[in-house]
Order: sequence, then C-alpha cells, then structure tokens
Amino acid sequence: MKFNKEMLLLYAVTDRAWVGRQTLYEQIEDALKGGVTMVQLREKNLDVQTFIEEAKTIKELCHSYQVPLIINDNVEVALKSGADGVHLGIEDVPVDKVRKNVGADFIIGATAKTIEQAKCAEAAGADYLGVGAVFPSPTKKNAIRITKSQLKDICQAVDIPAVAIGGITYENMQEIIGGGMDGVALVSAIFAAENIQETTARLKTQAEYIVNAKSMKTALTIAGSDSGGGAGIQADIKTMTTNGVYAMSAITALTAQNTTGVRGIMEVTPAFLAQQIDAVFEDIRPDAVKIGMVSSAELIDCIAERLKYHKAGNIIVDPVMIATSGARLISEDAIDVLKTELLPLATVITPNIPEAEKLANMEIHGKADMLTATKKIGDTYGCAVLCKGGHSINDANDLLYSNNTYQWFEGRRINNPNTHGTGCTLSSAIASNLAKGFELIDSVQRAKEYVSGALSSMLDLGQGSGPMNHGFDLNCRFADFEMSKEK
Repeated sequence: MKFNKEMLLLYAVTDRAWVGRQTLYEQIEDALKGGVTMVQLREKNLDVQTFIEEAKTIKELCHSYQVPLIINDNVEVALKSGADGVHLGIEDVPVDKVRKNVGADFIIGATAKTIEQAKCAEAAGADYLGVGAVFPSPTKKNAIRITKSQLKDICQAVDIPAVAIGGITYENMQEIIGGGMDGVALVSAIFAAENIQETTARLKTQAEYIVNAKSMKTALTIAGSDSGGGAGIQADIKTMTTNGVYAMSAITALTAQNTTGVRGIMEVTPAFLAQQIDAVFEDIRPDAVKIGMVSSAELIDCIAERLKYHKAGNIIVDPVMIATSGARLISEDAIDVLKTELLPLATVITPNIPEAEKLANMEIHGKADMLTATKKIGDTYGCAVLCKGGHSINDANDLLYSNNTYQWFEGRRINNPNTHGTGCTLSSAIASNLAKGFELIDSVQRAKEYVSGALSSMLDLGQGSGPMNHGFDLNCRFADFEMSKEK
C-alpha cells in the first residue's frame, strides 16, 4: 500500500492491556469502523511465529478497510507477515539498514525526540516520524516528554510528515493545535474505550480539526446580517467555525429581524461591499467563497466583478430568490444579473425547489422533474447544481448534478419546526469542506450530515421559526469534558 501523509491522521497503536470483553481482532475492527487511518500492531510478549500469524490476520482485516498495517519494532515479523511497514524506535535497527533491505515501497516510521534525530531519520530513508511523548503516557511511564514548542520545531525541521504520540486523549488533543504534526497516534484513548467504534469516530473528527488548524483553511461568506443569529452571516460564521475553517465576511445588508420576521433592511453600497471583499482577498485569501442572499442587481454585479478580479475559486452560490412561504426576495432585474454574471462563476449552486423552478423555467413535481431541472440549470450556467428536495418534494433527498452525472443524497425528514437558516447552513458547510480539500460529493455528504445533526439537537429558541443548534457537536464535547472532570 503506497504511503501518503493522510494515513497518519488517526494512527491506532494496539496494546493487549485492554483485551478482555473483546478480542484484539474485534477491538481493531471496531477502531477501523470508527475511522482509524493506520494501525500499528505492537506485541511485546508473543513468540515470533505467533506474532507473524497474528499479523497476517490483522493485515487482511486492515486491508479490507484500505488501511495499512505497521509492525512495531520487529522487521522480521513485518516482512514475513506481508505487513505494509515497520516503526522503529531510537534504539532499534537503524533506518538506513532496513531501507537498504526492503526497498522504496515498504513504509518505515521512526521515533524522534530531537531535531537531530528527526533529520537523521529523514536522511536514512524514513517515510514518517513518531514524535513524543507529548503528554504523560500510561503505556510508557518512563517516556521522555517534549513540549509543544519542541514538537513544532521537530516537525518544521524535516520535509517528511510526522505524527504526535504519547498520552494523547480526546480532552487534551486541542492543547497541541499548531504543533505542526500531520496526525495523532493513540493507544488507550481508543482501545480502553467502552465503545471503541463510537469513540474512534469522535477522535477522528477532533484529529481532523487539530491537524487542519496547523494551516487552517479559510472561507468567506458574502451575505446579509441576521440580528437574530439564525441565518445569514451569523449562521455562516458559526457553521464555518464548527466545520474547522477560519471564517471571514463581507456584509451585503443589515437586517433587523428575529424568529418572528424581518422588521427592516439597510443595504450597503456597492463601493463599500467591494472594499470588504478586497480587504479579505488582499490579506487572508479565502479557500472558498459562499454567497447568500443579495437583493439588488448592483450588489450582485459588484460581487461578480470582484470575484473575477481576484480569481476566486470554490464559489458556492445559494441563489436565495424565493422564501419557503413563496414570497419573492429578489427583484427581477437582480435575478437577470444573478443568471448572467454570478452563476457562471459558481462551482456549485444550491437552489431549493421553487428557486430551481425559476432557474429552469419549469415546474418540479417529483424525482423525474428534479433530474430534468438540475441538468437544464447546470448545462445552462456551466456549474454543478445541488437541488434541495424539501418543500414536500421527494422528502429530504437532494440531487447533485455535476459533470453530466447525478448523485442522490438521501436524508430523513426531521420533525423539527425550527429550521430558520437551513439553506445558509448547508451551503456554508459545503463551502467549508471544499475549502478543506474534499471533493464536491464528499463535501455535500458531510454538509448534509452536519445539518441533520444541528436539526436533531432540537434547539427551541424564540417565538417563531427558531434557529438550529450550529454548535451541537461542540456542546457534546464540552459536556463530555465536564463529565470527565467530575470523574
């Protein structure tokens, strides 16, 4: 299996100390189901032949999940079992000697506690480094600790990727944000968990966040302000932040509104909107741009002109034209400019059913009409189209049309009347995932899962159609942290 640094994201190191209710095989399978990206098999007390046979079995399991198996310390076991590689400690066989005997495709990891050790391992042919211990380790009580600053210095001193290791848990993982590593290696945090699969999934989300934070991706929202906080700029920033990107904004209008309705709107001038967009691009260039409701032709023309000037990429347009109630939210001349100037710049647009009907100039009554409409829109404006299947059409299933192919995203209708800002949230979550480098299909799937979680939290604020809980996952994390402190 060819090595790449993404394999290091969530690196599971086995330990028989927690074998009991489950076998080691069952524990590893649950970890794989939860999303570990690399497994290191560590055995201190098995004879060589038994270790080899065990490694063969675990290798087949790991490969069924497209995850590499690394053997700790023992080169003989790694080679005879057909494992993908070996991890060598400082006092083990030298890296250059192993590399000479195994060839270029065999994965070699090496432990490093100093810059000198890291550089030597890189020069000798190591593919990655294991750097630590970053916290006190229950599995290696005498391990020498390194600081976050030392971790960062080691990672920056070499060109090969690195994984942080040593005493890392869900609760302390955020303390090494900015450490420069490409992943985290965990032992007891995974294998001592009561529910390994569920715990691993949460750990992976946390790992993605802290690894991306070393060079955090960025996203710009261009939309109106919602003083009630449920939609618009406020919803976009909450969504982008909880989806692990740095959020920036260019405000098109101020609104006075709450869950019961809008009381007033004050648009910015095109000149001031252009200044906001330029200020963002000239300092912290966004990796994705989400565009929400823009009501005037002049502002839409301004946005299109500035995005073309800055050669923006990953542009997501939520063409807010018609409210769920059926009310028109944008003038006819603004729709014309939207079609001619902005939609052709988009990577993907996210119309609801009434908006898709307006863009495709046809009525939509079911799945067949959605297929026809999305293709018509996509082919006309040269962009991908995610047609949202709400409005009593096709339950909560959405349809993506991109590159002349279709992809359905099935969803369950959540019985929550508080759905204010759903469209803003979905498009911002897509923008966040595109910014992080996910493909469009994966970005849409992840965004839908996020929106479902925010709705399922059943937040109930205000006297009208209330907002979703954008921080539902963070709330769970804080609750877990408080419970862990109580224990």
